[in-house]
Amino acid sequence: MAVQRKKRKRRELFALGNEAVAEGALLAGCSFYAGYPITPSTEIMEVMANRLPLIEDGVFIQMEDEIASMGATIGASLAGRKAMTATSGPGFALMQEHIGYACMVEAPLVVVNVMRGGPSTGLPTSPAQADVQMARWGTHGDHPIIVLSASNVQECLEMTVTAFNFAEKYRTPVILLLDEVTAHTREKITVPDPDEVEILSRVEPTVPPEWFKPYADTARGVPAMAPIGSGYRTHVTGLTHDVMGYPTQRPDEVKDAMLRLFRKIDQYYGDIQMSDEYMLDDAEVAVVAYGSVARSAHLAVEQARERGAKAGLLTLKTLFPFPRPAVEKLTHRCHTVVVPEMNMGQMSREVKRVNNGRTKVRTINRVDGQIITPSEILKAIL
Repeated sequence: MAVQRKKRKRRELFALGNEAVAEGALLAGCSFYAGYPITPSTEIMEVMANRLPLIEDGVFIQMEDEIASMGATIGASLAGRKAMTATSGPGFALMQEHIGYACMVEAPLVVVNVMRGGPSTGLPTSPAQADVQMARWGTHGDHPIIVLSASNVQECLEMTVTAFNFAEKYRTPVILLLDEVTAHTREKITVPDPDEVEILSRVEPTVPPEWFKPYADTARGVPAMAPIGSGYRTHVTGLTHDVMGYPTQRPDEVKDAMLRLFRKIDQYYGDIQMSDEYMLDDAEVAVVAYGSVARSAHLAVEQARERGAKAGLLTLKTLFPFPRPAVEKLTHRCHTVVVPEMNMGQMSREVKRVNNGRTKVRTINRVDGQIITPSEILKAIL
């Protein structure tokens, strides 16, 4: 896996979550952004519009809509660029067909969805976490996909770098979910020197062009990727294709292609599934949270401990593939698992599926455009 290094000193910024996402993208080597402004994600686009023209080969394009934005991002990725777009719920809905296309052609790219209230136009300036299942299942057909989450401003930067690394390493679109609170929180962050950060790039072919098979299986399940125009064979289609990239309906080739798409993600769960544990060693009540709600949960756990309750927190940084081992461990040793989220229970469904009736699962759900407070979570713990 190639590692890119650039010379730049560590910097400290007082930044919005959205601004931190842009900083993370630039740190990861993003050189292409296509997007359409939409609240509450617009600051990402604004920073990229200012910064990309200042770097070598940087390209920023404001497209006519989110459909075109996603299409342009795929095209840039196939041409060899590290590419990103950002949106919110209504725009994310428009992107779904192209996200499926990106999964099929294995285009490495990053989509940031800053969640707001919905459905439809909903609550443009209010937080929600109601796009979780759409991030996993929004496009049609069986497909693996990586969905990440950030719960504070520093994580917005770090998880954006991780999103690009996963996209490049596994040749897949990666979705990073924020909510409006995290996106518009301003905090002090550290932008590391690139020498301090592992930055990954896609593997390019090492064989001569006449030997190259663009979708050939490998030990990792991830084919080498030659950028369009490099002299290597390129055939890109949303139709199910063989190892040469040509459409096929042969059952054996279709099966091999689909199983490889899943295998390249499934066999690396240990690398992809990320979570943070807090006070879980002796916990009898565990809170499972993500996004800005994890910050409320952190304080609630501390307050519960002060009152003598053995509470702990599991903060999910990877939402999909769902971190089953980390959650399953809690369901075996805690008598209660609390799942607070700003939707009607999209992540608690995953927790309940893993729990399989072993322990009690309490849900806290808000869909009124307001944050979940520490006091609400504390009440559920006690």
